[in-house]
Amino acid sequence: MIRGLPEEEFFASGHRACAGCGAAIAMRHITKAAGRNTIVVQATGCMEVVSTPYPETAWRLPWIHGAFENAAAIASGIERALKTLGKKYNILVLGGDGATFDIGFGALSGAIERGHNFLYVCNDNGAYMNTGIQRSGATPKYAYTTTSPAGKVIPGKREWKKPLPFIIASHRAPYVATASISDIPDLYAKIKKGLEIEGPCYVQVFSPCVPGWGIDSAKSVEIARLAVETRVCPLYEIENGILKITKDVKEPKPVIEYLKTQTRFKHLSEEQVKEIQAFIDKEWARIKELEKKKCRFY
Repeated sequence: MIRGLPEEEFFASGHRACAGCGAAIAMRHITKAAGRNTIVVQATGCMEVVSTPYPETAWRLPWIHGAFENAAAIASGIERALKTLGKKYNILVLGGDGATFDIGFGALSGAIERGHNFLYVCNDNGAYMNTGIQRSGATPKYAYTTTSPAGKVIPGKREWKKPLPFIIASHRAPYVATASISDIPDLYAKIKKGLEIEGPCYVQVFSPCVPGWGIDSAKSVEIARLAVETRVCPLYEIENGILKITKDVKEPKPVIEYLKTQTRFKHLSEEQVKEIQAFIDKEWARIKELEKKKCRFY
């Protein structure tokens, strides 16, 4: 138990998640931040499958399961129904990066454009883990997945990760943030803030996947922390279009320290590591510049 956090559990123990699952750690603390007065809408994905094997459930909150593509649409309907009835609940939408970056992006984009009042939380583990570790828009460049294998011709995924928080911010969402399971107080605070702000809000949570990344199940939090310390996972929030870094990593560790912890990157050449390092440095410089100039996303 982290001091200052509620003791009541809304994501119960006994679910089927892998030992060391980053997403399960995230779910536990996201729901603590949301509290009892919450309705959960969940897209198909790992957390849906491991938490609801019929006739059992790990959820101690009202919960509805949707498909990959329509969680945000379901939440939109619930939000308007509650408004009509004059009732007030937190509406928490949960999706993996497949349901968020790719398949469900259309519904999410539409819901934000219409201004529905909910918090959408993306469990960012970098692939379609539930269906067999296939590449997604969240998969980092050169990562091995079953659909971006690393060999003599293809060196893993060929494209950089989609900058989804910036895309969501450009929709005029009032609050967008990134978080990590390596900093639970920061995650907790951002979930609380996203639920308190009126309108469609978005928090993207960095959550290592043990089988998908090929990591030691005892080191999920440690590897998530390395992602922050190497600037692979910059932590920031964008409120009313203005970006603020919430953890300024002034002396970053080399990205190789993060990459070497995972078998999905074991094939990387020295040149590919240098390319990744250069990209991370460039992205950090861009984020710092946006913060310095207080550039608006809309």
